[in-house]
Amino acid sequence: MNFKLIKKLSEVAGPSGFEDRTRDLITKEISSYVDKISVDNMGNLIAFRKGQSDKKMMIAAHMDEIGFIVTHIDDNGFLKFTTLGGFDPKTLTAQRVIVHGKKDIIGVMGAKPIHVMTAEERDKKVTVKDFFIDLGMEKTEVEKIVEIGTPISRERECIEMGDCINGKSLDNRISVYILIEVIKKLHEKELPFDTYFTFTVQEEVGLRGAQVAALNIQPDVAVALDTTIAYDVPGSTPQEQITKLGAGPGIKIMDSSVICNTKFVSFMKYIADKNNVPFQSEIMQGGGTDTSVLQKMVAGGAIAGAVSIPTRHLHQVIESVHKKDVDNSIELLYHITKSINRL
Repeated sequence: MNFKLIKKLSEVAGPSGFEDRTRDLITKEISSYVDKISVDNMGNLIAFRKGQSDKKMMIAAHMDEIGFIVTHIDDNGFLKFTTLGGFDPKTLTAQRVIVHGKKDIIGVMGAKPIHVMTAEERDKKVTVKDFFIDLGMEKTEVEKIVEIGTPISRERECIEMGDCINGKSLDNRISVYILIEVIKKLHEKELPFDTYFTFTVQEEVGLRGAQVAALNIQPDVAVALDTTIAYDVPGSTPQEQITKLGAGPGIKIMDSSVICNTKFVSFMKYIADKNNVPFQSEIMQGGGTDTSVLQKMVAGGAIAGAVSIPTRHLHQVIESVHKKDVDNSIELLYHITKSINRL
């Protein structure tokens, strides 16, 4: 496992709509392993490999991360912001952020101290509007670097923790890593279909990049790579867990936005069994991924499925994935891509 690359991908800034740094890093990693690289008007990175058939396969992993954007600078230099993607507000407490202005500067999430809260305020549910960003500078200094519309990412080191990898934005940078490794593993191998390895943008704010890419590519078959919930922790019941860390990648059956092609689900399970890759059947009753738009933003629809990477503590800066699940996801996607003509 190339932890050095995973660490780079986790820590690089790329909030939804501002994915340039992530795209540049991916391009450097894959440019010598594909026939052609292009970037569409939306910002999606599309790496193409010619296949033995003119049928089209699209594999998509979104490269954006949840983040923030500056909406106001007050008279004392504090920033107000809105979110790019979905946040549980309580996870913002005591966090550092990086404000990507004319240069990168560190800030901290601030809120009213508990010491001066009323009893009513202490019992009140926290909201995003309760927070501000403190840069430790006067307004005149802040305005030399930051303006309305400046993006903000979260600051956290990616580490190895036991059998796991732990850090921010593993949703969905771990899938980006898996797709990069599959591209490298397939290098100089013949592919059955023309294959479009696609790193999409703005997934966290509405699956926007994947819609544009699917409309452009018009794949016959499509696979999304994304994280899924592993709620295998104290207090959970078996039916709530969805997946468990270390038990293999999830093969998506459905989520709130898609019901995957049943023939494709069976094919993916067959490929996993044939190649001794452990897997879990994934049904997620809330939330969705690029899978849904890959399926329906194609004339006549695409045969669509997804490989889902079990992840604890989603949408926090302490997301955890199991190393075995990452390796097995690479193996599963590699064999699916190589054998897709047997579907």
